[in-house]
Amino acid sequence: MKNKFIYLAIIAAGFASCEPEFENTVDANYTSGDADFTSYVAVGNSLTAGYMDGTVYRVGQTYSFPNLLAQKFALVGGGEFTQPSYAEDVNNLGGIQGLTGTRLVINASVGGVQPIAGSPTITLTPQAMAYNNMGVPGAKSFHLTFPGYGALNPYFARHATSPSATVLGDAMLKTPTFFTNWIGANDVLAYATSGGAQADGVTPAADHNSTGNMNPATYGGNDITNSGVFASVYSSIVTTLTSNGAKGVVCTIPSVTSIPYFTTVKWNPLPAESTISAAPLYSFLSPLTAGRISPLSTTSGSTNPLLIVDEDLTDISSQLVAPFTTFITGYLMSLPDNQLTLTQAQAQAALMAPVAAQLYGKARQATSNDLVVLRASSVIGVEPNPTDPLANPFDVPGVTMPLANMYVLTANEKNKVANATAAYNAAIVSIANNNDLAVADMNSVMNQLVTGLRIETGQLYTANYFSGSATEGLVLFSLDGVHPNARGYAVIANEILKVINEFYNANLPLHNPSYFPGINIVTSN
Repeated sequence: MKNKFIYLAIIAAGFASCEPEFENTVDANYTSGDADFTSYVAVGNSLTAGYMDGTVYRVGQTYSFPNLLAQKFALVGGGEFTQPSYAEDVNNLGGIQGLTGTRLVINASVGGVQPIAGSPTITLTPQAMAYNNMGVPGAKSFHLTFPGYGALNPYFARHATSPSATVLGDAMLKTPTFFTNWIGANDVLAYATSGGAQADGVTPAADHNSTGNMNPATYGGNDITNSGVFASVYSSIVTTLTSNGAKGVVCTIPSVTSIPYFTTVKWNPLPAESTISAAPLYSFLSPLTAGRISPLSTTSGSTNPLLIVDEDLTDISSQLVAPFTTFITGYLMSLPDNQLTLTQAQAQAALMAPVAAQLYGKARQATSNDLVVLRASSVIGVEPNPTDPLANPFDVPGVTMPLANMYVLTANEKNKVANATAAYNAAIVSIANNNDLAVADMNSVMNQLVTGLRIETGQLYTANYFSGSATEGLVLFSLDGVHPNARGYAVIANEILKVINEFYNANLPLHNPSYFPGINIVTSN
């Protein structure tokens, strides 16, 4: 399921009141406090698995936050920590043969982000083994208890102990004495990263908080999980994890509004100079769309908003057919070397007008309340036939063709995401309190990104996405815009370590994030 972008979160705490203790001495008085790290198990999704740059790859997986935690747990008696084997990923390309592409890198020779050259060597050869890291990319809350989930998710299929295994059941085979649980992001993030659209990219996904649907077996891949379903499943997961007396940390779900996947592409990125040819279309539509579409700015140096589809708007396509017939007739007659008679142009316009009217029936210009997803950057303004004078005048995405629902999270869709996130987090905190478990409030930490976060070393990180070598060291996100890079995972691990130290009276050292790699840059590809 492709939300293998399945979500993100990152980052770290505010100012420390004293110098933090990084692991730099051999005689430090480290203790486990009230926790027992003999068998540490992590359950979750792609964030737990160590997913970054759009995939899981061999070296990248070593920077998963559970693996980084286990390194510190080992100082106070923590046992062996195992992760699904990616030994066959000899060239660190990531991906799965025939299913997913390779990891993303910045190609310095062209200055852009692209999949690293080569083909995946990772196969679906069954490993049939339970691991300490049971993070499964793509997993939603209810997937952890779903028998046979490996048939739906190749990442779990690679290591499920049997065809009917559950993720949680395999995790319990490790008899955890301590656990982390960071599940739930995909229950709402799949909706957000798809722009609130189904797999076809057009049909709106369902918000089951609104529909009241309590049966996840009927949900689409991008639907928002009902908060009642989430609370019930989450409670069951925690009950199982603690059944043998294990202690642990649960993590709240961060808001999406600060991550690069939603903030890199602006709502108004169109230079006035590049939209001159579209000006007549906007002037034509402006009086017909009741304020949804306004004339374009022609002032040099100014920018114009994207044209988008908003599925929540009333469809006015029927009102546009007749005006479009007239508009298209005039367009056809004005083309260079036009050889159509007026009658022929009117006949063609009569065929094209219903299609054009349907295209703009739910169209409007974007506002600052809309979030444009990262993948839209590859289609905005890309004219399919730029040298063909007879080309469709309505085929430039975001300019003359409204961006599809899959590329934009509207204000209404953002509200659905926010409501679900708040409900999930309320359930997580309540269930943790009822079970005397520590909570790492990733949502609170994440919200600080907007103004910048200063970690224990004094380094300041912001939500700005990678924009060149000058900012490379400030970036905690990987190139998919959703998941952390190695440095980001180190910051996440530190946040959890601080919670463990406080809640369980432990004394564990932190990682120094500056020692970890950031963005992947190659000189050529």
